[in-house]
Amino acid sequence: MFDLAREIGQTLSNNKLRTSLTGLSVAWGIFMLIILLGMSQGVVNSFNEGFMSQGSNYINIWGGRTSNAFKGYKEGRSIDLKESDLNVIDSRNGNIVDNISSSISGSSVVISSPIDYISSGYDGVFPDELDKRGIPLSYGRFINELDLEHRRKVVVLTEQNAAILFKTAENAIGKQVKMKDLSFTVIGVINPRFGQETYIPFTTALALKGGDSVVDGISVELKNVYTMEDGEKAEGDIKKTLAHTHDFDTEDNGAVHIWNRFNQHLTMSSALNVLQLVVWLIGLFTLLSGIIGVSNIMFVSVKERTHEIGIRRAIGAKPMSILIQIITESVAITGIFGYIGVFFGIVIIEFLGKIFEGSEFIGDVTVDISIAIKVTIVLIIAGCLAGLFPALKALKVKPVEALRDE
Repeated sequence: MFDLAREIGQTLSNNKLRTSLTGLSVAWGIFMLIILLGMSQGVVNSFNEGFMSQGSNYINIWGGRTSNAFKGYKEGRSIDLKESDLNVIDSRNGNIVDNISSSISGSSVVISSPIDYISSGYDGVFPDELDKRGIPLSYGRFINELDLEHRRKVVVLTEQNAAILFKTAENAIGKQVKMKDLSFTVIGVINPRFGQETYIPFTTALALKGGDSVVDGISVELKNVYTMEDGEKAEGDIKKTLAHTHDFDTEDNGAVHIWNRFNQHLTMSSALNVLQLVVWLIGLFTLLSGIIGVSNIMFVSVKERTHEIGIRRAIGAKPMSILIQIITESVAITGIFGYIGVFFGIVIIEFLGKIFEGSEFIGDVTVDISIAIKVTIVLIIAGCLAGLFPALKALKVKPVEALRDE
């Protein structure tokens, strides 16, 4: 083992300039691969923190205006979704509906405490709202089923609003605020990335409307859907149910507006997979020039050592030992310079991570352990391939011919 390492070191030192120049191309290829992988991972992380943190198996529906005449109704008729639509959709599509919820947005109101006041709109929501929007809960709890059942006057504030009303967000839990001349108990504090929504139970918001059952939108959580075709069928079935209930043409694209988040999730996931594949291909083709250079070095090395290889074969050296030596030398060159590229790539990635910190489109630019393992595997395979053909050429050298070579 020590003899093999010494021989490799001697071979590399005998061709310092040639080895260094070729090694730099390997380092550059790995460096670019690391940068590309880190940036693409940043895009994936941003997608996961944004879209994927929200529920991905939902279909959202909003009312619209008809664009076709239907059953005696003129076009341009307003289609308003109602609370009763939730039960209709659930009962007629039980095979695909896992959960169904809605929301009601109230106008801007004054919310006051003994310390201060704010002006804020409010949303009446169901307990699954935080999961749908991917909003973290900072203190307390969120709205639950009992709040809905008993139409409790409870409220969830954002950290910013809670801090204004009670000095600190944590102090808000259990305190009372005034809203629409009614007293509400603060049960939770949230920390949304965007907006300053105030949440109350859906049924409480419905009661504040004074009997109007029109809702802003309906959100359907799907089950038993796995493919784009499943998602499209689920969307079509739900639209047919609403068309039957509100008397509009199922082919009317303006009557209701539907956002199929499940299909969008599948599309974006496929796009990200393609992105990562393209990044790997670009990086590997960049690395390929370095691999060819290493292979050329090994061909030259084999040519220069033809006499030596002949002597070793003549005194009984096994072909496998020569094969291992040449491939090991190739792996050593690729590995040493490859890890130089890895080191500088990680340094630049850390720097880019600071630059893009807080960006909406590229988040947490990092190179995790899985990427490091993949790059290591690429280095080993690249080194073996670079040395394989020169090694096979060395094995074809006949001892007698090699001893005659000058």
